[in-house]
Amino acid sequence: MASNNLPVQDILPAGSHDVTVATGPERSLDIQRGVPGSEVPSYNDEKASNTVVTYTDGEDELEEPTTEELATLRKVAGPVSKVAYTLCAVEFAERASYYGCSFVFYNFIEFPLPKGGNGSGAPPKGSEETAGALGRGLSTSSALVLLFSFLAYCIPILGGWIADTRLGRYKTICIGVAVCGIAHIIMVFGALPSVLKAGHGMAPFVISLLILAFGAGLFKSNIAPTVIDQIPNKKAHIRTLKSGERVIVDPESTIQNVMLTFYGLVNVGAFFALATTYAEKDVGYWLAYLLPGIIYFLLPILLVVAYKRTVKYPPQGSELGNVLRVIGMAIKKNGFWKIGRKGFLSAAKPSRINADGAIGKQVPWTDGFVDDVSRTLEACQIFLFFPVYNLNDGGIGSIQTSQGASMTTKGAPNDLLNNFNPLTIIVAVPILSYVVYPLLRRYNIKFGRITRITFGFILAAISSIIGAILQWRVYKTSPCGYYATNCQIGDGVSPISIWSQLPLYILGALSECFCNVTAYELAYARSPKHMKGLVMAIFLFMTAISSAIGEAVTPALNDPHLIWPFVGTGVAGIVLAIVFHWMYRHLNDDDFTRKPTEDELVQHADNVSSPSDLEKKESREGA
Repeated sequence: MASNNLPVQDILPAGSHDVTVATGPERSLDIQRGVPGSEVPSYNDEKASNTVVTYTDGEDELEEPTTEELATLRKVAGPVSKVAYTLCAVEFAERASYYGCSFVFYNFIEFPLPKGGNGSGAPPKGSEETAGALGRGLSTSSALVLLFSFLAYCIPILGGWIADTRLGRYKTICIGVAVCGIAHIIMVFGALPSVLKAGHGMAPFVISLLILAFGAGLFKSNIAPTVIDQIPNKKAHIRTLKSGERVIVDPESTIQNVMLTFYGLVNVGAFFALATTYAEKDVGYWLAYLLPGIIYFLLPILLVVAYKRTVKYPPQGSELGNVLRVIGMAIKKNGFWKIGRKGFLSAAKPSRINADGAIGKQVPWTDGFVDDVSRTLEACQIFLFFPVYNLNDGGIGSIQTSQGASMTTKGAPNDLLNNFNPLTIIVAVPILSYVVYPLLRRYNIKFGRITRITFGFILAAISSIIGAILQWRVYKTSPCGYYATNCQIGDGVSPISIWSQLPLYILGALSECFCNVTAYELAYARSPKHMKGLVMAIFLFMTAISSAIGEAVTPALNDPHLIWPFVGTGVAGIVLAIVFHWMYRHLNDDDFTRKPTEDELVQHADNVSSPSDLEKKESREGA
């Protein structure tokens, strides 16, 4: 922490310029480094109650809104650098490969090579048979796919920690890309007809599945924070439009727009699974795995293009130790019985420690850091509601895909409807970004972050209830009654069309636009600056918990009990949505980001690196 007694030239990093320090009743601190796309603030402290705070960003002086202006002025999204959208395209390519492969895992594992097929897993033309390869059954299929999902969303904790403490986010992303590339190559060769016909497809598939999960885990926790890092200013400020209207450039709205675009491109990638589902049905699995691999190898090109223009935060060491020390000190001073109460962590603030008489006691954190810890813990509590939500969004394991296999398909792949999840999101994202949310902001209608998540929880729960009703109808109309999954009587399927499943996928997809996008925003905005990758990973880990729950109940995913998994998660989802909103509704009005202290502003100037900064640093070191 920089001391206020040091000369400003000793506080600021080498290469900083345009520094102004004034003393007296009004004291200002201006720091301008010329970092393209980075946020460089300036404070003017006044004793008057109507304090005006301005931020200097390049040549623009940004005025912070007053309390009255926050309540009355319209909020708009701010500008975003082009490289942020390039990084969103990186996420598109990675998700195209991930979902393109994983969407066909279910059939590949569950069903055997079709009789009369071409030996690559594709069924005979015009038949109602399902594509398959390994023939290991529903339980094994669900278990392996859930294991894959568990690892892919558990390993991000390791990826986030490595990025925050050792390598930085960008390098960790590149390592994840290399690992996944190896997995794609193994997967394609393991799905060749000669391998499948010989019965040797299981070993290369499992190896590639594990490697793909590991690489995706390293990548996933770091890409979203890196995208948000590219937003040039993350503080609310006043701007006058050409029309003369004064508006608030709102960081929450800006990040929301970016994350909606990010999530939309995630699902443009996921929609690529449409090609792989038809590839498995018409040609075979070698092509179904090759197509995502081709898209995947666009990633190195995009990363090279984006590298020099990307704002990067170097690793600064783990703050997890200080987080645990803050919590431990608060417990020591307040006792366990006050955990969870408002202001519980305040006892660990340096200002409180000094006020309590421990003048000589030094701690390696600031008051602002303690506030960050408090905000992070609240975000993590919110994330704990997501495992049940995830079970509603897509069902447990492959239960929805298996239900589709029991319905009339008319030649369509039974996993075709999985693609309506990303398709719905692709359509919904621009509507929300450019119509719904701007309209709500124009009329000052508050649709807060907690309300958005609650709404998404309810949509997902309704989709599960619809799934239960559909499963009941399948049982009632199948030639095999309540044993419809592997029915061999007649054509073996219920006369109910597979298209009846559309509401499950559409409602689940819409729920993601409200739940997952908002959770990305919270994970970034409410975490300490050197723990953003780790906190994002904690959110992603909730999907791993969902997979573990699904793994535990997989043995029960058999006829005649397939109605109850839908009913159980649906009812639990509605109950938890009500409890969630009641517990956290106050966060609808909470500050989206915390205002930094002056010491933190000085530290910020040395923690962000752009291409020009790196070149200057290398030049100085060379000299």
